[in-house]
Amino acid sequence: MTKLTPPTRSLQELVDRQPDLVKYFFNETLAPHYRARTSLTAAFIPPEFTNWRDEQRAWRETAILFDQSHHMPELYLRGSDARRLLERVGINSFANFTPDRAKQLVACTQRGFVIGDCVAYCLASDSFLLVSGMPILNWVQYQAETGGYDVSIARDDPTPFNPNKRRINYRFQLEGPNAGRIFNEVVDGDAPDIAFFHTARVKIRGHEVLVLRHGMAGHMGAELSGPYDEMDDVRSAVLEIGRKYGLRRGGTRSYFSTIFEFGWMPYPLPAIYTDTELRGFREWLSGEGWEANAQLAGSFYSRSIEDYYVTPWDLGYGHILKFDHDFIGREALQEMLHKPKRTKVTLVWNRDDVLKIFASQFGHGPRFKALDFPVAYYGWPHFDEVTDTEGVLVGLSCHCGYSNNEGEMLSLAMIDEARARPGTEVVLTWGEPHGGSAKPHVEKHEQVKIAATVAQVPYARTVQQLKRATIRG
Repeated sequence: MTKLTPPTRSLQELVDRQPDLVKYFFNETLAPHYRARTSLTAAFIPPEFTNWRDEQRAWRETAILFDQSHHMPELYLRGSDARRLLERVGINSFANFTPDRAKQLVACTQRGFVIGDCVAYCLASDSFLLVSGMPILNWVQYQAETGGYDVSIARDDPTPFNPNKRRINYRFQLEGPNAGRIFNEVVDGDAPDIAFFHTARVKIRGHEVLVLRHGMAGHMGAELSGPYDEMDDVRSAVLEIGRKYGLRRGGTRSYFSTIFEFGWMPYPLPAIYTDTELRGFREWLSGEGWEANAQLAGSFYSRSIEDYYVTPWDLGYGHILKFDHDFIGREALQEMLHKPKRTKVTLVWNRDDVLKIFASQFGHGPRFKALDFPVAYYGWPHFDEVTDTEGVLVGLSCHCGYSNNEGEMLSLAMIDEARARPGTEVVLTWGEPHGGSAKPHVEKHEQVKIAATVAQVPYARTVQQLKRATIRG
């Protein structure tokens, strides 16, 4: 079994040395993810191939091709206990998990708080691939190594951190209303019908390609993957056919803005820093890895790291929670079922208040925290306070940014169910307390109140209509 390189120190040692873990994550860490470290991406994928506004329009009006080949970690599981391991870890049902399917795998602690999520492919009855979500991949590997499972593991880390400086597979996302037409033409022979989150194997220019019907921006789309050495040939074929359908290539600026219309809330803070039963996991984890470099940001600030933990309902995963198998966190989640919860919503920011932020950049101040377009959140993860109109805290806003397609500033938030009805007026605090943290990319600023209106997830009506459509051959 492949093991991680022994760390110079463990996450547990880091936790033991930090008397105030929130303060440390708020001020001292350097986020490991591409969104917060653009220098990691530029060598492989440019921020923009044309411009991010037209790239956003492409997934709504024509089609776009995103390159996911470099930034997402992957983990391969094989063996007689591979399925049993995933059943023990995942809150999902595995009753219908067959080799023609994939699923959003979600893992929780024994106390029912989320460690992370990823996309899980069933490649064969004893073979699985987990894509994205470093904390959950680490958690699965830890369980495999310490739980006595008959399973082999292979890791394929993001290109900047990969010792081979190359991946096992390439991975593309073809998205937009013309994606189905492009797919049907680029495939050798007849293209198969593929339902949402189902998979199929096709050939493009003679190369076998694994296809997942999966909408990154929520529209008609497919994820294409295959051996890394075949990447250029497959991409060239897609771009050649796509030219007559208005296909654009998407850079990282537009890529990370897809979530505002689609509604996926990626990479929550893993709930692993305090539970005594997780001490072994923290001792196993590197003190220099992903979990040791969470980068908290935003107007919400608590002295307790546990106030940043989230449940499956916070992220909109309540519908995939199934109690048809025994899994870590089952008892705690059963107890939560009938308690008050938060739920995932979209917040539409008041346009006049958004303009007030831009206007503050001129003259002599006060200066409010600048808004970057199209992605405005500046932590990993990011939490802004959301109150009702009387000032009572009712939730947290996380991923915020601008949709050129909607002409709105949007954020994904977790709100108390009683305040989550579309049309409800709330107030968001933009900017960090005390003039800003010590994070080098956070300028000195003052906080400002932003009126917002609760809306549905996904926000874009076209996403709601096309999300579960089938790509038809």
